[in-house]
Amino acid sequence: MLDAPGKDVAQPNKAHGRRAELFVFAVIAAFIWPVVAVGVVGGYGFLVWMSQVILGPPGPPGG
Repeated sequence: MLDAPGKDVAQPNKAHGRRAELFVFAVIAAFIWPVVAVGVVGGYGFLVWMSQVILGPPGPPGG
């Protein structure tokens, strides 16, 4: 089907699209990335802790 001339249905309203894009960016920047950062740092700390439980503390052997 053809649309009426002059109507472009593929392009949404630019103001609405920009507002939605800023909202998504704010959600990602304020909520998702801090949770991911805490998870990565906590996971690394847990990995180091468990490796020291299994292998012993770092340092020269027999020291």
